[in-house]
Amino acid sequence: MAPSLLEQTEASVEARLRQLLPSAEEVLIRVHSDLGADLRFGQQWVVVTPERAVVLRDADGEQDVIDIPVSQMRLVRTEPLVGGGRLEIERFNEPTVFVPYSGTMDLKFSEVARGLEQLRKGEAFLVTRELDRIRCQKCNRLLPEKNGVCPACIKRWATLKRICGYIAPYYVRAIILAVSSLAATAAELMPPYLTRLIIDDVLGSQDALDERMQLLGLLVLGLVGARVLAWGSEWVHGWVVTYLGAHATADIRAQLYRQMERLSLQFYDKRRVGALMSRLTRDTGGLQDFIVDGLPYLVINCLLIVGILTFMLWTSWELTLYTLLPIPLLIIWGAVFWKRMHRLFKKWNEKWSQLTDRTAESLTGIRVVKAFAQEKREIAAFTKVNAEASVAGIATEINRTTFFSTVTLLTGVGVLIVWYFGGQEVMLGELTVGMLVQILAYMWMVYGPLEWFGQVNSWITRAFAGAERIFEIIDTEPESYEDPNAVPMPKMEGRVTFEHVTFGYDKSKPVLHDINIDVRPGEMIGLVGKSGVGKTTTINLIARFYDVDRGGISIDGVDLRQIKLQDLRRQIGIVLQEPVLFSGTISENIAYGNADARFEEIIAAARLANAHNFIIAKPDGYETQVGEQGKTLSGGERQRVAIARAMLHNPRILILDEATSSVDVETEKQIQQAIGRMVEGRTTFAVSHRLSTLRHADRLVVLDGGRVIEVGSHEELMERKGAFYELVNLQRKASKIIAVGE
Repeated sequence: MAPSLLEQTEASVEARLRQLLPSAEEVLIRVHSDLGADLRFGQQWVVVTPERAVVLRDADGEQDVIDIPVSQMRLVRTEPLVGGGRLEIERFNEPTVFVPYSGTMDLKFSEVARGLEQLRKGEAFLVTRELDRIRCQKCNRLLPEKNGVCPACIKRWATLKRICGYIAPYYVRAIILAVSSLAATAAELMPPYLTRLIIDDVLGSQDALDERMQLLGLLVLGLVGARVLAWGSEWVHGWVVTYLGAHATADIRAQLYRQMERLSLQFYDKRRVGALMSRLTRDTGGLQDFIVDGLPYLVINCLLIVGILTFMLWTSWELTLYTLLPIPLLIIWGAVFWKRMHRLFKKWNEKWSQLTDRTAESLTGIRVVKAFAQEKREIAAFTKVNAEASVAGIATEINRTTFFSTVTLLTGVGVLIVWYFGGQEVMLGELTVGMLVQILAYMWMVYGPLEWFGQVNSWITRAFAGAERIFEIIDTEPESYEDPNAVPMPKMEGRVTFEHVTFGYDKSKPVLHDINIDVRPGEMIGLVGKSGVGKTTTINLIARFYDVDRGGISIDGVDLRQIKLQDLRRQIGIVLQEPVLFSGTISENIAYGNADARFEEIIAAARLANAHNFIIAKPDGYETQVGEQGKTLSGGERQRVAIARAMLHNPRILILDEATSSVDVETEKQIQQAIGRMVEGRTTFAVSHRLSTLRHADRLVVLDGGRVIEVGSHEELMERKGAFYELVNLQRKASKIIAVGE
């Protein structure tokens, strides 16, 4: 469970609050900051009820209390500071109250500010009671990432059980694996016993030579049979475990990718793409290594140790106890190093994720790097991260070497103990030479796996940490594609209504405030305003990339959150400022939203988008490869392919986000013609900084500070001479200045 806005207080703080607050007042928020009023590490408490906010802070050894009635609050907000921030509560006729905090508490106090603003405005109290986790709730260690996995508190048995669950569908091969494991164990146990019989009953016996020769032949045949059984069982075991490992890991990787495709944009806003790619590649690869190499050999060697101890106790229980003397030390040594190695491997994985992320970011923006001649800077940044990964790897390997060398020392002591006491028993006639040789052979078979278990620890450490990171994503709540209560809407008319919509990426700082717009089916709406006023946010809400904080958006009278998500997205088409094309042919990209489209339909869509002529002029026509992200096409060509893709998708609601902002005049003319055909009969939302391109919109909605300040046609707004009129004049002046400069 994530941490709550109702945090547990100390007894002294709780007693003080009981004195300050009337018993009838419900505590809505109770949180602490980690900085005092003097910006030194300390503690302040903020307690909120429907009537007041109380700030408790330590001042000169005494508790200072600030009681702020909701009616006396002018404004509540958070302000970022270097390394943290502060909650600011402005009051009427009183000084502003500041509550500083470190950067780890940004989200918490953002929610506190949001809740206080709701109370101040008399709105319903709706804050997120559960916050992102930044510390492990079990051991209080900082997590590697928000809501991430604590490497020190992984539930290993639960993780192992879940990993094995992916093997369950292949139960027939799992049974074959179990049988082959038992056969391999039996084959390993036979040679020392047969060797004992050769030494005692053949070489050391006084029986007739013919009988001993015959027995020797049978025992040697037994050894041959054991080797053949070992070879066959290992061959079957290797084939089956490779099959199981590959298929189980492929299933995990497929489930992980399916989940990634279904997660919301809010999930991706908080995470780096490179780190997610690392989970899909490195973590699943490490998990496969463990399933193929670690888990089966762990099972076989556990069976082997049980069998060996049974034989050894049967042969000589006294000598067996001597053999086991170093084992507690080995177990203690392994237990001490388990957590240490786990942390080291976790850090190593984190550094590799950072290295992958840095490389992906730099290579993706290679044009910008070269344009600003920043190759040395990027090389230096890579070298730094690479060095950190190298240091983490060296520390890991040094500790692993220390572990194995110590294990070797302890096992060597065990061998000396067996030779000394076992030799005494042979000389006293209490043990035969064959028995001593058998015990020594079995002893090495016990110590060998124990040494090797250190390597298994490494596999388990890496595999379990990677598995937990994978399961963390798999367990994340996806978008509501499978909501059984969702309303099917296979065909929309296209009426879009905003009712008192408020939304913010940071909930305490809304980007949109109380937006009310009613758009008729087939109407074209232009969203106008300066950068950062909420135009793109508005269209993101229409596509339900994010859900509103307050109010609601409805399509054809049905709340957006109640519509079946597949039906909603299938009937919305989006053309972005920077169109995203995928590796493949032009025809494949046009048909991306309609995989069953006929070639004639692809051509028709390209003609409507004014793309057909440039496509057929290329050597391979519609089969031209666009390259990664469409880099073989010009900006205008990519834009027209994106428009053709949206045309073929045939949406009821069309979203145009700066679709003509980065092209030349001739290309813009062709795109405008294509858009003109595209908007016919469709509800359209268009965002453009070039106000002239919105002249033919039915209505323009002017936004400022996240609020609607003007609505009307181009002509009406120009006649009104308000905010839109000023924007148009400002653009005209800017265009004249640019023209004079040219």
